[in-house]
Amino acid sequence: MSQASSSSWTSFLSSITSFNGDLASLTAPPFILSPTSLVEFSQYWAEHPDLFVEASLLRADDNAGAPEIEAMALKRAISVTKWFISTLRSQYCLRNESMGSEKKPLNPFLGEVFVGKWDSPLVGETVLLSEQVSHHPAVTAYGIINASHNVSLQGYNGVKATISKASINVKQYGHGILQLDDLNESYLYTLPPLHIEGLISASPFVELEGTSYIQSSNGFIVQIDYSGRGYFSGKKHTFKARIYRDQLSSANKDNALVTISGQWSDKSYIAKGSATPSSKTDELFYDAMAVKPEQLQVKPLESQHPLESRRAWKKVADAIKKSDYDQIHQEKSIIENEQRDLRKKEQESGAKWQTRWFDNVDYAAEQKHDPFTNLTNLANLSIHNGPSGSAKSSKYDTGEAKHWRLNLDNWKQETEIKL
Repeated sequence: MSQASSSSWTSFLSSITSFNGDLASLTAPPFILSPTSLVEFSQYWAEHPDLFVEASLLRADDNAGAPEIEAMALKRAISVTKWFISTLRSQYCLRNESMGSEKKPLNPFLGEVFVGKWDSPLVGETVLLSEQVSHHPAVTAYGIINASHNVSLQGYNGVKATISKASINVKQYGHGILQLDDLNESYLYTLPPLHIEGLISASPFVELEGTSYIQSSNGFIVQIDYSGRGYFSGKKHTFKARIYRDQLSSANKDNALVTISGQWSDKSYIAKGSATPSSKTDELFYDAMAVKPEQLQVKPLESQHPLESRRAWKKVADAIKKSDYDQIHQEKSIIENEQRDLRKKEQESGAKWQTRWFDNVDYAAEQKHDPFTNLTNLANLSIHNGPSGSAKSSKYDTGEAKHWRLNLDNWKQETEIKL
């Protein structure tokens, strides 16, 4: 690291010692910036299209009895868990692997969108729409659809950050719902907390912690506990997932039907019951290093809308790749000032920004009985907009229950998703 970069990093560390709020508002040194906007991160939920749709293919025969139907439902819960684990490596390790350390993504501007698709000869076309639906707080919403298998995903995410000693602690809020329409089955997943270590050495990396959940509409619930490498023992990126028949049985880990453990960035193993699987005796569950993500297809830059992420941030991204710090600052300032001017004009005219593909739904006020409220009741999770995985009595409940949902009518009316 150059002397100028070292000084900039020291100044950054000093500025975050009392930080408490929206991580997106942190102004990081230019050399720690990623050339990718956070709105693109939604693609990681389906970069393995085969796993994204796999559960929809696991169906019992028409003449199957109750035991066979139950066994197949458990297989689907296992399949959805594998899909979820398969999304983590790119979400939380990609920058370390490709750039040497964790990088801060570009803060999406309000209305920024990202569009793409995967074309697979095995599972057909899978389409992604991602949109920055809020700036304060920063929230990214996303929808992913595979029409060939009638599988869809909609969700949103945001973060709140605090500083503790030499690490950034991040509470993720938001959730996603995976829907298997042919089976009339839904899965609600929550997001784990995380912390960013390695700040003192200027080599930051992400480690997941705490617990996240996957709740199925057929009752099965998955509890995923995360841990990392400690001072004296343990491995980085470790997790243990237990699958229970229902929320009540999850009160005792001995009731687990299946246990999966290992590293979400590497290999994990699966075994029946509550005992921790062994790499020597039990079945390989997933090898994150062995499966290459499928490349998302996006339109050429010249064909993209001005609000599409890669076109909007191209000059900034090019400057980051060249380590041209003056140019980074100049180009970022142009975008940021344009956004400030737009917000000012909206305020003066009394206009309100209209989202493109997503609606803000207040479930508490409307008392809706839909997949979301049904799943939160099954999992005994709060519908309030606190960090995901919060129990109903959680101190993080804010009294709000507004969530972002994909507007399918708006989706279908868009012709530009054809790439």
